Amino acid sequence: MGEEKHISTEELAKHNSAEDVWISIQGKVYDVTTWLKDHPGGDLPLLNLAGQDVTDAFVAYHPGTAWQHLHRFYIGRLDDYKVSEVSKDYRRLVSEFSKLGLFENKGHGVFIAFVTMVVLMSISIYVVIWSKNPWVHLACGGLMGFTWIQSGWIGHDSGHYQVMTNKAFNRFVQVLTGNCLAGISIGWWKRNHNAHHMACNSLQLDPDLQHMPLFVVSSDFFNSLTSYDYREEKRAAGYCTGTYQHWTFYPVMCFARVNLFPQSILLLISNKKVPNRVQEILGILVFWVWYPVLVSFLPNWGERLMFVVASFSVTGIQHVQFCLNHFSASVYVGKPSGNDWFEKQTEGTLDIACPTWMDWFHGGLQFQVEHHLFPRLPRCNLRKIAPVVRDLCKKHNLPYNSVPFWEANVLTIGTLRAAALQARDLANPVPKNLVWEAVNTHG
Repeated sequence: MGEEKHISTEELAKHNSAEDVWISIQGKVYDVTTWLKDHPGGDLPLLNLAGQDVTDAFVAYHPGTAWQHLHRFYIGRLDDYKVSEVSKDYRRLVSEFSKLGLFENKGHGVFIAFVTMVVLMSISIYVVIWSKNPWVHLACGGLMGFTWIQSGWIGHDSGHYQVMTNKAFNRFVQVLTGNCLAGISIGWWKRNHNAHHMACNSLQLDPDLQHMPLFVVSSDFFNSLTSYDYREEKRAAGYCTGTYQHWTFYPVMCFARVNLFPQSILLLISNKKVPNRVQEILGILVFWVWYPVLVSFLPNWGERLMFVVASFSVTGIQHVQFCLNHFSASVYVGKPSGNDWFEKQTEGTLDIACPTWMDWFHGGLQFQVEHHLFPRLPRCNLRKIAPVVRDLCKKHNLPYNSVPFWEANVLTIGTLRAAALQARDLANPVPKNLVWEAVNTHG
């Protein structure tokens, strides 16, 4: 057996491209270049943290069984490996929660959401077919919107941890709730969502902040920034809708889901690696069969339009909720740093304070700080650990942002208004490729 190789932090940092990806976990260095295309979480999390210590992110996203697979990528030890006091406390918490079984105790939240989804969808379909009352049809459109919200919570949970008894059943639930019922590729969602978690509130790499030309949350967008998938640069300067974005926010959210349909299809027909691509495409096709057929049962085009608008508008509530958790929080430019991963997660997130009986409405995302720090933790346990997370943030003088739902809306609108006023003052000319940006915007 040869002498163990010793690697410096400077040497590690040089290996940060798609053709050469090194990472460090607990002082051991791994060459994961060949693993990039097969990584279950997609290539973006590895690319965003390449050339760094990624221990905190690794323990957050991987169960203990994942450690046994690392040895085949091992290439040496990191000479100057150091752990901050914040990271020490964080890793200790992950270990304690694991010993308490909190990652395994999934509760009944997903089951209740699934039953609710089935009941709402069944009522909506039955009444559309058998009722002649247009107002009842309008209400059924709203019920369909609430069905999609519940399917969204289930898809989100099943994408972070195994909500069913085995992986195959979990995968079935993902495709059913995402592709078949909502028309959104679970593969597209996981790719985007993992990038969001790894680079939380990075203006450059977080797809949940890249909504040009409709919205920007920071004046830094008025300069060119490379998009989260490294495909093109984006510039917000001169975008026309942004100067009134605080007025258009809620109307746009009513139809935000429309953007997810082409995004899903574009990924599925691209040359990017998509696990179970055929399965994903078939699931999307199922949606585009049953939903138009259901709408066709309505007696005229007026009621059909009314039904579609109602279903999309109600689902817009969920899209608003996604924005509230991050739009008004701290942002930064560039790649995330593995050494301050905990700090970036707390700074870039906002909890929504609510009573226990309102947990159903938020789907667990009211504990956004806790969810970002412990993404594998079932939603039923997020409220339990909130006081512990709050105390840890206080101990290390880190922000723990938590406000009521309505105040979160005020903060979000305030952020959009501030960016809009800055946009109005810009002297830069309208970019010639604005139409191209509008068509090709991702996030």
